[in-house]
Amino acid sequence: MSDDESTEIDGTDTPTAVGVKLGSTRTVLDLPDERDDRERHSTLTCLATYEDAITGEERVLFGNEAATEYPDTVRFMLRSGLPESDESVADATRFFEALLDAYDVPADSAVVYAVPTIDNEVGVRNLESVIEESPIGEAAVRSFPESLCGAIPAYGDGLDAIDEVFVSVNMGSTTLEACAYRRGEQLTPFSTGSVTGNEVDRRIVAAVEEETQGRVHIDRTTAREYKEQHADIDEFEPFTDVVQQPGGGSHEFTVDRGVREPVDRYIDDVVDAVANEFLPELANDHMKPYQLALGRPIVVTGGMACIPGLVEEFETRLSETLDRDVAVVAPDDPAEAAAEGAARIAERLV
Repeated sequence: MSDDESTEIDGTDTPTAVGVKLGSTRTVLDLPDERDDRERHSTLTCLATYEDAITGEERVLFGNEAATEYPDTVRFMLRSGLPESDESVADATRFFEALLDAYDVPADSAVVYAVPTIDNEVGVRNLESVIEESPIGEAAVRSFPESLCGAIPAYGDGLDAIDEVFVSVNMGSTTLEACAYRRGEQLTPFSTGSVTGNEVDRRIVAAVEEETQGRVHIDRTTAREYKEQHADIDEFEPFTDVVQQPGGGSHEFTVDRGVREPVDRYIDDVVDAVANEFLPELANDHMKPYQLALGRPIVVTGGMACIPGLVEEFETRLSETLDRDVAVVAPDDPAEAAAEGAARIAERLV
């Protein structure tokens, strides 16, 4: 890339501020656009390889195209939240480089990554290697907790969240994270891999099979699509789909409990984890910040928070469990908020 490539997007000589969330299901880039505004690009965190029909060379396809065109061989290299093997590190590196190339992200950039709070030293180091060895971030490379980055857009247009005392809950695909923040400092970070969006997908697979009396078997990708397209806490409507029968012909079926019940159970599980595991530990470690934080809105981010009505239902059930009124807020786009918050920090850095 040329030395002045950073000026192609934002029209200035300063490094380009870039926010990145390299997620287990989706990766989001927050970049300046040609109008000196910001835009976000979201794609599935996956890749597929295929052989060029003319040259015979191996080609890489990533994101939504890879998942759609090669569903049998597509690789979601961060299914567990972090790259844990040499193969997943190599796949994550190829995916990330292909993504950066597709959106012409300049090397002369200040990059802030939103990273999960997971107690996995090997996985975290592997993710850092993918990030640090990428061709961007010549001006600066920093990382901040995903739950903090995601909370920033919920507290306004600037970086007000950095000066607050509050609790953030990140409802992700591979982990449920909760943490209190005191002027940007993490207090009692909590994470669990037992209450996740991926677990909801697995339950949808089983629930659809049960609801159709074993006649329909869907994969987890289809289950995720059902969840993202149809789940709605207040206004869910049963929907139909069609599968091809092994012996020929097709079978039309209706999905009702197959989506409603796994999502409903997820909310109960989140309330239980926050109310009975995280908050008691926070109160034991930091009583005064605990009291201050519960007097302010709890921020909810992550892909599961995108389900209509889920944030409001979480607020209701958490208030009932704690036997006190608790306010819960979410950014406009909970799934992309972490990249947006990271980009705001990057802008401050430059």
